[in-house]
Amino acid sequence: MPTSDDELLPPGLALAWGLTAKTGRLGRKPSQSVEGIVDAAVALADAEGFAALSMPNIAKRVGLTANAIYRYVSSRDELLVLAAEAAWGPAPALDTGTGRWRAAADGWTRAMIARCDTHPWLPDMPIRGAPATPNLLRWTEVLLEALTGAGLSTAESLGCALLLDGYARRIAGARRDVRNSSATPVRSAAVARFLHPLLEEHGYPILASMMTRDEYDDDVGEDDVAFGLNRILDGIEVLIARRPDPR
Repeated sequence: MPTSDDELLPPGLALAWGLTAKTGRLGRKPSQSVEGIVDAAVALADAEGFAALSMPNIAKRVGLTANAIYRYVSSRDELLVLAAEAAWGPAPALDTGTGRWRAAADGWTRAMIARCDTHPWLPDMPIRGAPATPNLLRWTEVLLEALTGAGLSTAESLGCALLLDGYARRIAGARRDVRNSSATPVRSAAVARFLHPLLEEHGYPILASMMTRDEYDDDVGEDDVAFGLNRILDGIEVLIARRPDPR
């Protein structure tokens, strides 16, 4: 089992790998567990969003005082790492056989979007660097397996993974924001009646035409997801095709 000085590690890393962190706080027998507190944090974020993830809020949810929660996790940063690790969960199972890289990358990206649909606060989580916790490393590993299997170098594969990761988070965040928006949809009759003559008058002919055909709207639908994802995968396919034949 690896050992290290916990003080030199990023917050939450030791706990994420199942190693006991040194909090330096002793006292009576714990009434809670780290796992229970993390589950409560995930449930709170699911219900109220990322902004609700404060130590006092989570402590209250599990019946602890604001100070007592620090017997289990040393900081909010540590708890955020553990909550994100739990929310992302196990990586998807991908078919990484010969010639299957595109389907694998498509399935991986859609699995990321689905995770963010389940836990809408995940796109708001600060990204502090490359993945280092077990679940997130596994998400990375399975995609790298598919891409390196298609002939890309590890550096190229990691770059493609970063591109797909960013796309998934951006799409998921946009879908959530539109879903939760209180604004009147641009596709509504009132907005369309207001905008259409202004678009014609002020020189937006393409958008005016799209609005007339009911093609301009707020939703980030399946067609939008597929269009952007396929353009990224087309680019990766070109990169693969340009690589020298190993024979």
